[in-house]
Amino acid sequence: MKRFDLIDGMRGYFLVFMLINHMIFAGGYWLVQINHNQLAFVEDAQGFVFLSGLLIGMVYARKMARNGYAAGRQAIYSRAFELYRYAIGIVICVLAAQMLLPGAYYIWYNWLGYTTFDDPWRLAAIASFIYQPTFMDILPQYIIYMIFAPILVKLVLDGKWAHVMAGSLILWMAGQLGLQKLVTVPIDIFFMRPDDQGVRVSFNLLGWQIVFYSGLVLGALTALDRIQWTKIFSPQNSFIPTICVLVCGFFLPLRLLTAHGMLPAELAAKFSTMEIRADFGPVYLINFVAAATLIAWMIIAGPKHKAAWVQNIANAIIWVLSLKFLQLLGRHSLYVYVWHVAIVYGVYYLDGRTPELSELTKTAIALTCVALLAVPALWRERDKWLATSSSGASPQTVTLPAGKQA
Repeated sequence: MKRFDLIDGMRGYFLVFMLINHMIFAGGYWLVQINHNQLAFVEDAQGFVFLSGLLIGMVYARKMARNGYAAGRQAIYSRAFELYRYAIGIVICVLAAQMLLPGAYYIWYNWLGYTTFDDPWRLAAIASFIYQPTFMDILPQYIIYMIFAPILVKLVLDGKWAHVMAGSLILWMAGQLGLQKLVTVPIDIFFMRPDDQGVRVSFNLLGWQIVFYSGLVLGALTALDRIQWTKIFSPQNSFIPTICVLVCGFFLPLRLLTAHGMLPAELAAKFSTMEIRADFGPVYLINFVAAATLIAWMIIAGPKHKAAWVQNIANAIIWVLSLKFLQLLGRHSLYVYVWHVAIVYGVYYLDGRTPELSELTKTAIALTCVALLAVPALWRERDKWLATSSSGASPQTVTLPAGKQA
């Protein structure tokens, strides 16, 4: 199996569960409880952002090393501009739907605020990513991080990966201290509109950049063959997985207790300062590093471990990530993410226009929407499928492999 295949499977996995978690029904529904975030302070968004950074490093470090810095930078910026068009395009589509669908303005108000085509100030805030409607926020932060990606990839190529990580850590600490407010508060006042919203974001860019750029560094080092993962994650080295299991085990009861409001008030108040999701606080950072490292060890070393139960767990993880549906989604993950926004808004509108749906109906809608996630991926690979179909009737037809997207 190619190295990219399992990464695509992971991205597809995260996309499926992001969709399930983002669909909002009156009264909730049971599928949102089937997620790893119920057992740890580790969520789909973290994995998606990390893997996006990892692939940026893997794909463009190789291009930059082969073709030079200017060519690599141009490739990254071309990709970022393409994604910017998609990010703005989905906003335009939703606003157009808001104009046409009865009651959409009121149903979507909590997600869009007072956002219409006749408010150029709000549109300018959206275009500059200062105001981000609900569930449209991962792509903007990804694009912003890509602006700085070329120089960081170049630094890794020059052997200065430690400098990159040190800078990322400093920015993360600045985010924990709220230093970004020195900039965001004046901007918030400047762009304030009648709905009392100026700056609207779900992610603190200073906090979450450590997820993306750590992935970028690891991806670039991997592309340059400067990391021997099979030596670091070897079946004989049980220290790494043991530490990771202990860390995840430490956070497991805390996750369950905080989720159900069972921590004593004084302890909960103290813990909450370390568990700020928007800032990617220390609890999220430590738990994510432990969980990600454990999964990596399981995939690389687990199948060769002497213990049969470890092999079984590792093979189960690899089997899930090898599902063709998940890998299809992962190959076109950023386009699928944009499409998932449209699905989520459509489901929320439908739920707002109907009496409360039964649990069976909610489940059927959710599973149907998961299947619909594949639409943009299938469309982008239509030439491959059409060529495959034609080859059955004409032996002269050659099927070309789909290109890799970061």
